[in-house]
Amino acid sequence: MITLSKYFSSLIDTTGRRLLKVLGLYGAATADNCAPFGDDSCPVKGMDAIYSTTGSDELPIVIGYINFNQVAAAGEKRLFSLKRVDNEDGSVTYVESFYTWHKNDGTYELGGNVDNSVRYSPLNSALVSQKNDINNELTKIQAALSSLGGTYARAPIAIDISDAKIEEIKTL
Repeated sequence: MITLSKYFSSLIDTTGRRLLKVLGLYGAATADNCAPFGDDSCPVKGMDAIYSTTGSDELPIVIGYINFNQVAAAGEKRLFSLKRVDNEDGSVTYVESFYTWHKNDGTYELGGNVDNSVRYSPLNSALVSQKNDINNELTKIQAALSSLGGTYARAPIAIDISDAKIEEIKTL
């Protein structure tokens, strides 16, 4: 039988499974958490959980949660985390703290959509090219000043943005 329950708390047992404590139609119960492969997430207290028993051994499981804050459009995938906020009146609310959003227009939002990421390799190439152009111009300035009897000690510009490269995140 499938029923709606309220998620209360969880713990991870010695085998690495997340066990959920829920309050449902017949009182408190403990159930295994079922999730898609690769998904390790823990709900927040008070979420509506979909509680069920299975086959002949009636192993209790939670097969999902009802999300009331959905914004993804058709063909999109959005992952988010929530932060607990303790209100002055003693109540608790949860607000979104971070998200990733695979949009159906081919874009990907990582925590927001205000700024842009850059591709390291083209940026590095453009900066090295600009550095070379500036150094060439400094050489011309030095030569011009010398031909007029002046002196100019050219100090070549160097650039190194290798510390800005994030090896763990790759793009097209």
